[in-house]
Amino acid sequence: MQVGKDELYKTKNERGESDMKKVNILFVCGAGLGSSFACQMAAEDVLSKLGINAKLDHSDISSAVSVKPDIIITAQNFKSQFEKFSVDPKQTTIVYLRNIVSKLEIEEKITPVLREKGVLA
Repeated sequence: MQVGKDELYKTKNERGESDMKKVNILFVCGAGLGSSFACQMAAEDVLSKLGINAKLDHSDISSAVSVKPDIIITAQNFKSQFEKFSVDPKQTTIVYLRNIVSKLEIEEKITPVLREKGVLA
């Protein structure tokens, strides 16, 4: 799609883009491949519904701590492993899910976190 000269000079809001901060979300599982990617795909629908501008990625648990995202979303069964790492709760909020592909659970648990981070009104 080509953009005309007039489009280039419009503000973000005039172009339909959000001025809200982009949130960095990391989806984590044991190997960083299957379940974290499935969770990421489910969350994409939720974030789109909420109108959230986000950078999404998935990773294995041992690499996740060094990434320092705004939010980590992972399965409940990884909680004891994350408790062994030092994650700064002021920088990174960890969201634990019982069902990693449940859009309803993702929305219920991520909405207050997005409000806390200032990316959702």
